[in-house]
Amino acid sequence: MDSAKLPELGRDGCIVEGIVTTLNPDHSVNISPMGPIVDAPTGRLVLRPFRTSTTFQNLKRTGQGVFHITDDVELFAQAAVGQPVPLPQLTPATAVEGFVLAEACRWYSFRVASLDDSDERVQVVADTVAAGRIRDFLGFNRAKHAVIEAAILATRVQFIPAEELRADFARLASPVNKTGGAAELRAFRFLEDYLDRQLGLT
Repeated sequence: MDSAKLPELGRDGCIVEGIVTTLNPDHSVNISPMGPIVDAPTGRLVLRPFRTSTTFQNLKRTGQGVFHITDDVELFAQAAVGQPVPLPQLTPATAVEGFVLAEACRWYSFRVASLDDSDERVQVVADTVAAGRIRDFLGFNRAKHAVIEAAILATRVQFIPAEELRADFARLASPVNKTGGAAELRAFRFLEDYLDRQLGLT
C-alpha cells in the first residue's frame, strides 16, 4: 500500500474494536475503547476519536499509543464510561512511550503519521512500529459482542432518545443472558446500571 493511501472500509481494512492506551500529561495512563480501521498487511490504523476526548488530546500531544485486541468485555464496559477501577495490570510498551495491557491478546505500538482535526470527528493515521502476542483470543461469543454494542450505546446516551436506548439494551440482554458467562453478565449489568443513572431512573 502506498504510504499516502489510507485503508478503506470494505476494501483494504475493517473496523476492529479494541482498547487504546495513551499517556496523560502527568504520565498516567488513559484507557479507552476504540474501533479504528485496521489494514492488517501494512499495520496501518485510522483512528477516529472525538476532538474533545482525552485519547485525541494525548495523541496530538505525544504522537504515540498502543492498540490492543482483547476479549475482556468488563474492561471494555468500564473504560467506555470512565477509567477502570482498579486499573488493569500494565507493562511498559516497546518502541513508544506508554503502556501495554498485560492481559490483552495482542498489542500494537503505533506512532501517528498524520492528524486531521478540522472536523469534530478527528482522523488520526498511525503506523504500527512494534507488535506482540500475549495469549490466544478466546473466540467469538454473542454475549461478548452484545456487551461491546451496549458499551458503544452507553457512550451515546446524550444523543440517542431514552426509549431507543432502553429498547436496544433489552434486545442486547437476550444474547448476554443466553450465551454469556459471569464476566459478560457483570459487564452488561454494569452498563445497565450506568444507563439507569444517566436516564435518572435510579
